[in-house]
Amino acid sequence: MNTPAVIGEHITASGVRIHVDTAGRHGSPVLLLHGIGSSAASFTAQLTELARRHRVMAWDAPGYARSDDPEPPYRLDDFADAAAALLTALAPGPAHVVGVSWGGVIATRLALRRPELVRSLVLADSTRGSGRTPDAAAAMRERASELNRDGVREFARVRAPRLLSDRASASAVAAVREVMAASVRLPGYAEAAASMADTDHTAALPGLELPTLVLVGEHDRVTGVQESRTIHRLIPDSRLAVIPGAGHLANQERPDLFTALVADFLAEQDGGAPGPATTTDAHHDDRPDPPRKKDPWTSD
Repeated sequence: MNTPAVIGEHITASGVRIHVDTAGRHGSPVLLLHGIGSSAASFTAQLTELARRHRVMAWDAPGYARSDDPEPPYRLDDFADAAAALLTALAPGPAHVVGVSWGGVIATRLALRRPELVRSLVLADSTRGSGRTPDAAAAMRERASELNRDGVREFARVRAPRLLSDRASASAVAAVREVMAASVRLPGYAEAAASMADTDHTAALPGLELPTLVLVGEHDRVTGVQESRTIHRLIPDSRLAVIPGAGHLANQERPDLFTALVADFLAEQDGGAPGPATTTDAHHDDRPDPPRKKDPWTSD
């Protein structure tokens, strides 16, 4: 089967010109929302593979990569409303929404604010938000100062290795570093960090009443496996899969397994039969993971 073509386009949502990569012409719509240090480029594997059965969209969030900068203040409701406007413009009918890390927080807020637009959720290596504790909120807000002080190349150089497992290849780390360096800038990153610092979805998650798959890399050192287990327990009837051999960016470190898990989940929601490959490697359990060592980069 030929690889579906990826087409870049721009739409204006919530007053901001947003770049969207799209692929696929048939099937239910899927929206991919990247993490706080990334862009649509982080979804290269998922965009083309999922497009074999879906109409797939991956944005550069407002203030990132090829999208225009939003006017500050621009907080989580604004990011969620921009995603809602994008779906309204490009995807008739409710969409499956896949969010990685900060993208999962946006996806959660989108589902809470506009449930009629969301058919299912995939929350990957995500979090309830950094507003759960004053320390986590302060650390998240400080990131913009670090970016301003160090510059994007140094910021990406230091940050990228923490987003993958210790076993990740040098080329994998380099790929994450280059995507970050090409995607992140001020003021967009500062607005994203502030949106995380303001947010705690703990009380809201039990009210989500839609199919939800929670994914997490077993070596995630940023949000951590326990945080994904907590999200799983709070969202009624959600599912949890731990992806072995992957760190925080499981979709980039183990793209084949990550994509297969997502594809099977979406097929089930659309009334189809899941494929053969998904749960062979991923494991499902609720055992508590060991406490994480203190790390300056582990605040969501």
